[in-house]
Amino acid sequence: MADRADHIAAFLADAGWGAAARRPLAGDASFRRYERLSLDERRAVLMDAPPPEEDVNAFHRVERLLLSLGLSAPRALAVNQAEGLMLLEDLGDRTFTRALAEGDDERALYELAVDVLIHLHLAADAKALAAAPLPDYDDDRLLQEALLLTDWYLPALSGAATPAAVRDAYVEAWRSVFPLARRVPPTLVLRDYHVDNLMVLEGRPGVAGCGLLDFQDAVIGPRSYDLVSLLEDARRDIPVGLIAAMLARYLAAFPETDPAAFQASYAILGAQRSAKIIGIFTRLCRRDGKDLYLRHIPRVWRLMEGDLTAPELAPVKAWFDEVLPPGERRVPSAEAA
Repeated sequence: MADRADHIAAFLADAGWGAAARRPLAGDASFRRYERLSLDERRAVLMDAPPPEEDVNAFHRVERLLLSLGLSAPRALAVNQAEGLMLLEDLGDRTFTRALAEGDDERALYELAVDVLIHLHLAADAKALAAAPLPDYDDDRLLQEALLLTDWYLPALSGAATPAAVRDAYVEAWRSVFPLARRVPPTLVLRDYHVDNLMVLEGRPGVAGCGLLDFQDAVIGPRSYDLVSLLEDARRDIPVGLIAAMLARYLAAFPETDPAAFQASYAILGAQRSAKIIGIFTRLCRRDGKDLYLRHIPRVWRLMEGDLTAPELAPVKAWFDEVLPPGERRVPSAEAA
């Protein structure tokens, strides 16, 4: 830990911020840490993303792409890829979550968030994406995420590893529906697109007034993914009417899109994301001792159950109804494994 502190001190000194006052910022569910730096009238944010768990180059690559498309991401001021350190533009404290808590217009904020996705999906053409090569959100990657439910959540309930036959049936069910999720065009997928990671930026017009955070895990995948990430939020309830209005707003911008195909993709990826989140929240508790995320699991189950009503998800629903019927969809204990 002392060596890490020395590396950070040297990095800040080289960047001209060695004398800055430093204070921690709220972290997230990753290995990354953030500090706000103040030096005279200037402010910046230090991202401490230690390798090999984190990769600042991925963040930097997507940041440059977003900026080139006219969107607002924290501009990199200094980068040390080998040490996993970045000095970033400070976009302030007003996340959409905070703005909502302070009484800002919920519909206006969600309209802005949807408009950012519309802008991104129109602007991120093949040439732009080729300039910042990113991994595909392929079936294997989607499946590995969905398996967090069988590999962490189920054992937390039962006290034993998931039987191989049960796990294999789960894999088969998901593989049978993933192709239906790809009947919408591919695009840049930020993956954690929700109100905790969106910033209100005063004085910036249009979609630039929405700051983007936490996009280092971006991939190329179906257009529906980030919209479902926004509207099926694991941490807050969103009125049903608002969800419907935002779906309609998005689809109106893409009249060539088949609404039925989009809705099916939205439901499949929503259910996959919920399975992943239930597994991640359980792992954070059992492996990392972070039990505060468990309180969100009932909401995530409700979101998944809504998505499982889509007829395209019948094989996945059948697996859940057999292995985890509604009465078994509970919050695991916080006892560490």
